[in-house]
Amino acid sequence: MITVIIASRLREDRLGYLSAMHASLTRQSVPWEAIISLDGVSPDRLPAPLAQDSRVRTLALPRPVGAACARNLALPLVRTPYCNWADDDDEFTDDAMSVRLNTLESAGVGWCAGWSEDRYLDGTTRLWRCPAPPGRHEAGDVWTYWKSPADTIPIGPTTILARTELVRAAPMGGLVQGEDYCTAVGISNLAPGILLPTPVYRYRKHAGQLTAQPGYDLLETAAREHAWQYGRSLRSLLRDHQPTPALSVRPPELAAGPPARARL
Repeated sequence: MITVIIASRLREDRLGYLSAMHASLTRQSVPWEAIISLDGVSPDRLPAPLAQDSRVRTLALPRPVGAACARNLALPLVRTPYCNWADDDDEFTDDAMSVRLNTLESAGVGWCAGWSEDRYLDGTTRLWRCPAPPGRHEAGDVWTYWKSPADTIPIGPTTILARTELVRAAPMGGLVQGEDYCTAVGISNLAPGILLPTPVYRYRKHAGQLTAQPGYDLLETAAREHAWQYGRSLRSLLRDHQPTPALSVRPPELAAGPPARARL
């Protein structure tokens, strides 16, 4: 039912985290498979639990291309109706797939998301509530909760479970960071969805995470500005081109009703 796409360079300090992500998938109660998009590294380094799991497929890219490109290049391999992005150092809660899938299918919307938790090295967690409130959101509504590029993003990108065709229509943006901001506002602009007030994803906080690397802050402002402008423009264009309901026009001879002699 669900494919989880994970980009990874199989760095030594992240292999244990990748195994933990896989373990969190094995605890899900709905059918899933994962595509590990290997960003210029050999699949020989894949941890044994993943290499031996028939539900895990790999895409070995011949050279490093960055997380956004690695994820996008894996999209054509998806063969399930639903798709979810994930990072190689995070994990899902045990009911993450079932609670979102059941909600998505019963409501007939394009996507379903939830809250996330920051997970620290000592095992403790802290709940992160995104600015968008729980409940149903019509197409384009989520972006309105991102008041300015400098503010907190409106919804957690990796908490979104969406229909695969919708994800293909709003893939990762062509950025070296912040690319997931683009897919979050893209998906939520293209289709209605539901945000659940329950954590479905655990975002690991550690020294090796991307956002903690030297120089990351140098491009964050520009990446946020790009994603914010993309969301605003997409929302504006889609709303400007919504079809106008057909008007029911009565012929002039019927506008005043039937002739008096025909009335009962």
